[in-house]
Amino acid sequence: MPAQPLVIVLLGPTASGKTALSIDVATRLGIPIHNVDSRQLYTEMTIGTAKPTASQRATVTHHLLDLRPPDQPITLQEFQREAELSINEQLRHQGIALLVGG
Repeated sequence: MPAQPLVIVLLGPTASGKTALSIDVATRLGIPIHNVDSRQLYTEMTIGTAKPTASQRATVTHHLLDLRPPDQPITLQEFQREAELSINEQLRHQGIALLVGG
């Protein structure tokens, strides 16, 4: 575990290869992926978001995906609270977190 917590952030446009790269990085480091995409946090929003497939999600644990249905919007403050809990838990556990979104 690093002396200081390390947060790796991978950002880019939809369909730019973030998912494949993030799965490779997460696998090599033995850590989960934290979604920070504003659309992937909704259930049923798979078309146009390039949400990780079921097999990709089976390869590496993904946090902060499918938090709510699209008819129940989440505010930035609500997402921030969820994300901070998840990311801080990961940092406490392994000292490194991977955030991916676009």
